Amino acid sequence: MNLKRIVKYYYLKFMRMKGDPQSLAIGTAIGVFIGITPTMPLHTILIIPLTIITRTSTIAALLGSLLVCNPITYVPQYYLATIVGNALTPYELSWARIKEVLDILLQHPGLQKSLEALVGLGYEAAIVLVVGGTVLALPCALASYFLSLRLFIKIRQKREQRHLLN
Repeated sequence: MNLKRIVKYYYLKFMRMKGDPQSLAIGTAIGVFIGITPTMPLHTILIIPLTIITRTSTIAALLGSLLVCNPITYVPQYYLATIVGNALTPYELSWARIKEVLDILLQHPGLQKSLEALVGLGYEAAIVLVVGGTVLALPCALASYFLSLRLFIKIRQKREQRHLLN
């Protein structure tokens, strides 16, 4: 697997998306938000209804989620969510417990076993991770909205200029 080639592929996919820049940007922000929250086995299941309800781009959301939630970013995201969640909630979650569950999830055992592993952490751990992940996800989603909106507006302007020249 060539990482440079994979990055270029998804970059081109992102750049070639068509549609309303606002819809694409909101979709991207939804994807980034869901991608950063600690709901790893449920990302797609959460993204699709949210983008349908908000009438935004599902493809942009899925690509945005993939951009921020991938094998390179899983561990740092969960680690930071644990630190932030421990600081903001009365509960304490150890990194060792999170690591055990991440090891299970990274083996792709299927939805049922993934959910069993997550439920095995307990509600206190879920609260720590959800609070920490949400606090991390909000500024990232806002930043991704504004950055992607600028990007999609520029792409649309370039397409219109090319169309006028032809």
